[in-house]
Amino acid sequence: MADGRARALWERYEPVHGLVYFAPEAHRAADALGLPGFWMGYFALRAAPLGPVSPSVVTSCFYVFHPARVARALPDAWAYAAPEEVLAARLEAMDAAMSHLFGAGVVGSTAFTEAADLAWEAAAAADTTGRVLGAANQALERPERPAARLWQALTTLREHRGDSHVAVLVGLGLGPVEAMVLKAAAGESDGDFLRETRKWSREEWAAAEARLHADGRLAADGSLTPSGAALRAETEALTDAAAERPWTVLGAERTERLAALLEPMAGAVAESGLLPAGNPVGVTRGTRPLGR
Repeated sequence: MADGRARALWERYEPVHGLVYFAPEAHRAADALGLPGFWMGYFALRAAPLGPVSPSVVTSCFYVFHPARVARALPDAWAYAAPEEVLAARLEAMDAAMSHLFGAGVVGSTAFTEAADLAWEAAAAADTTGRVLGAANQALERPERPAARLWQALTTLREHRGDSHVAVLVGLGLGPVEAMVLKAAAGESDGDFLRETRKWSREEWAAAEARLHADGRLAADGSLTPSGAALRAETEALTDAAAERPWTVLGAERTERLAALLEPMAGAVAESGLLPAGNPVGVTRGTRPLGR
C-alpha cells in the first residue's frame, strides 16, 4: 500500500505466526503425533490445511524448497497423522505457546480477544483467488479460544501474503534460488542459512548467482547492483500491493488498532530467542510505524 500499512502489519504478524515452527509446544505436538524430525513436523504442520497432498503440490506452494527436502517429509507424514489430527494439534500447541510466552493475563484479556476478532475479520476479507495456501487456511473453522483464533487468523493473512509473493516472483521470472539469492544480497537473510535449510546444493546456488550476474542484478562482490536493488524493491512493492485488501476492508482506524495490539506480541517473540538468527523470511528487527 502507498502508506506502508500492509508491510507494517506483516512485520507484526509474521513473528507470531512463526511460533508454529519454533516454539517448544509445536515440537512437542509433532512428537506426540509421531512425526520424526524437525522437517516432517514443519511440512505437516504447515501443509495440513491442504489435506493429504503430494510432495509436488507442497513444493509448488512453498516455492523455495528443493523437491528433495519436501519428499523426505511427505507423503510419509500422513501415514503417521491425518491432516485433521495435525490441524487440531497445531491449534492446541499455539494456544499453549502463546499463553506461555505472552502470559495468561494477556491472553485472557479483553484486548487480546479484540485483536483476535480484528485479525479474524481481516483474514476473512482476504481475496484468496489464486492463493492456494491462503484459501486453505481461510476455509478452516473459527476457533473458540482467542489465542487459537488469533494465531489462525494471522496464519491465513501470512499465507495469503506468501501466495501473493510467489505469484510476483513467477511473474518477474525469478525462480526459487534466484529469489533467495536476491534476498540474501539485500541483507535480509543469511544466504548459507537459506541454501542449507532449503536443501539446495552449492552448485545450484552458484548457478543462480551466475544468472543474476549475467542479468546485471548482482555485482562482482555479490551485492545488489542498482538494477538488482530496483528489482528487489519492485518485488516487495508488488507483494505489499497484493496484500492490501484485508486492511482496506478493515479500515485505517481498526487496522491501526490491530497493529498496536500486535506490536508487543511481535516484540515478545523477537526477544524470546525462539526464531532463528538466520531470519529466513526477512523480517527486520523491530517494526515500522504505520504510514511509513
